[in-house]
Amino acid sequence: MDKRRISLSLRQTTENPWDVLNDKFKVGDIVEGEVKSITEFGVFVSMLDNVDGMVHISDLSWEKSGDEALKSISKGDVVKAKILEIDSENERIALGIKQLSNDPFDGAIGDLKPGSIATCVITQVLDNGIEVSINDDLKGFIRKPELSRDRSEQRPDRFAAGEKVDAQVLSIDRKTRKIMLSIKAGELSEERAAMKEFGSSDSGASLGDILGASLDLAKVKQAAAKKAAPKKAVAKKAPAKKAAAKKAPAKRKKAATSAPAPALA
Repeated sequence: MDKRRISLSLRQTTENPWDVLNDKFKVGDIVEGEVKSITEFGVFVSMLDNVDGMVHISDLSWEKSGDEALKSISKGDVVKAKILEIDSENERIALGIKQLSNDPFDGAIGDLKPGSIATCVITQVLDNGIEVSINDDLKGFIRKPELSRDRSEQRPDRFAAGEKVDAQVLSIDRKTRKIMLSIKAGELSEERAAMKEFGSSDSGASLGDILGASLDLAKVKQAAAKKAAPKKAVAKKAPAKKAAAKKAPAKRKKAATSAPAPALA
């Protein structure tokens, strides 16, 4: 006798929760739910019966690190989150808590961009450079080789916390929320600007010479005029000396012809 089997499914007797979810929610919606579990890579938040969304550790906070933000959440907490992605095929929902507000980093940056000059306050002096803050909200770092164009001045210990320095922005990393700066690049930019306006990089003049000349150009011209004046005077007197040399033999000749006269008397 052949065996006859019938497959049954309890799940088919109820509505697919993912169909309900797709009808009820869409990307960008704000949801509220209970934290069901916490893992090392994020938290799971209940949305519907048997359907949880996950907030990745990187989407917990704009300002805190993932580990720090994770410590502030406990199982059973009720949290709000924004739906970032709905993947019905793989039955996954990506949520974000930090996306409930705008990134303060963008607002703090303002017009700051690579190449611009920023006034920074030194917050910490390290062996490999100095940490700085910009506009009180942004964190930046100046590496040891970028502390000065003069190699002998590339010493972090010549700086102190609380001092202000001007530095050029090298890069802005939105992921790590750090800004790399350079005092040396700022100095070189200032020199190039001065060279372009007052001198040439082939002239051999230092930046101090060029800036001094630009600030006191009148004195430089006056000094040059004084140096040129004596040379012209010497050139005019030279022919007079030659004339005097020619007349000298004539005087000696007269003395020679008049000498015998007293002997005849």
